[in-house]
Amino acid sequence: MSQAIDMAKKSLEFDEVPVGAIVVKNNEVIGRGYNSNLNSNDPTAHAEINAIKEASKFLNNYRLPNCSLYVTLEPCIMCLGAIFHARISHVFFSANDLKTGACGGFINLINNRGLNHHCEFSSGLLSNQTSTLLTNFFKSKRQKKPQN
Repeated sequence: MSQAIDMAKKSLEFDEVPVGAIVVKNNEVIGRGYNSNLNSNDPTAHAEINAIKEASKFLNNYRLPNCSLYVTLEPCIMCLGAIFHARISHVFFSANDLKTGACGGFINLINNRGLNHHCEFSSGLLSNQTSTLLTNFFKSKRQKKPQN
């Protein structure tokens, strides 16, 4: 998770919401990503999607079986869909997302048996660090906002 946090910090360099992700297979990082929505003008450029794309290129396969995803924030519905389509085996996420999280924070789709793929989920790993990173980012945004 510490490497995912490093990726989240990279988001800050570009004034993006600090979310980072890595994909691991056989204890090797094969994909890295951080949020880049604003700078790429791409609503799909979430950390998870970027890490999954890099891992898929590395393996030359759109399926990522026996891979784990570490992400600093609970995946949203879009990212959870990509996780399921990629056949990722285990997702470790740090902070819960009560606004858009699809793993129980806002909505829980991980136990929906209508979906044709399921994976294991673990949460809370280094959550103090990731929550502080996010809280400080949004606090600084509110402080910079002009008062009317």
